[in-house]
Amino acid sequence: MVRFCDLVFSGLALILLSPLLLPTVIVLKFTGEGEIFFLQQRVGKDGKKFRLFKFATMLKNSPNIGTGTVTIKGDPRVLPVGVFLRKSKINELPQLLNIFLGDMSLVGPRPLTTQTFKAYSEATQQAIKQVRPGLSGIGSIVFRDEEKILHGATASVAFYSSVIAPYKGSLEEWFVSNKSIYIYFLSIFVTVWVVLVPNTRIVWKVFKDLPVPPSELRQTLGFTV
Repeated sequence: MVRFCDLVFSGLALILLSPLLLPTVIVLKFTGEGEIFFLQQRVGKDGKKFRLFKFATMLKNSPNIGTGTVTIKGDPRVLPVGVFLRKSKINELPQLLNIFLGDMSLVGPRPLTTQTFKAYSEATQQAIKQVRPGLSGIGSIVFRDEEKILHGATASVAFYSSVIAPYKGSLEEWFVSNKSIYIYFLSIFVTVWVVLVPNTRIVWKVFKDLPVPPSELRQTLGFTV
């Protein structure tokens, strides 16, 4: 059922969003480094690797510069037009192709690079491998402003590995344990809601039994007891 919905929704979205996608392609072609798509290997279901589609928003060599595959607030590697594309999440839309092709689902754990995937515990890795990664999902919704979290004293790979990754992992494990067609559609609704109302705390009201964030993240994630 989920795969059928993924096919229908991703196909319709690609058609309906073409008036937005095509101008973005043209703008990227004639700005920055002239790159349109950023293709990067990610870890998929059963641990299989696939190439993720995104609109190019950073310098081509960015994975080998600075903080690598971890992006921080005000990251100098982000191109001018990329700032808007990332903030609006338009840069994520080419992943609709990955969904249509079967690499991903609309809802699931965030598709990770090998580096960030290995930051998770073995238990989390095994859980994530059970499902297709998603364009959105519990982890993506809760950490929708991850770049804002990673700034100042927290702008380090060490903070990501010791604080963010463990909590993200617990969220992804929660999703795998609770996945259902109900959670699928509820996640889609909440995703749309947080895009339209960025400062909302709806995720904590809708998904009431989510793992509690560590103290270092509660304020920035909008969590209240």
